[in-house]
Amino acid sequence: MDCYVYILRSLSSGRYYIGQTGDLSDRLSRHNAGTEPATAPYIPWEMVWHNSKPSRKEAMELERKLKNLSRARLESFIKKYDGG
Repeated sequence: MDCYVYILRSLSSGRYYIGQTGDLSDRLSRHNAGTEPATAPYIPWEMVWHNSKPSRKEAMELERKLKNLSRARLESFIKKYDGG
C-alpha cells in the first residue's frame, strides 16, 4: 500500500504541518474539521505538497527529514517540488 507524505499550510496563520497518511483526502478533511488537536487551532488548511512512498517506513523517514528543515528551507523545498 502506498503511503503519502504531505505538507499543509494554514490559511489563517501561515504555519506548516508535515505528516504522512494512507488517504490524503480523508486526512485533509480531518485536519479541516478540527478533529486533529495539533492542527485544530489553525484551520483552514491547504495541501501545498505531497508525494507517495511505497511503504510507511519510507514515508516516515521522509516526514522526519522534512520536519527537521528550517522554515526557509521547507519553503524552498515546496517551491522546487510544487505539486508533489
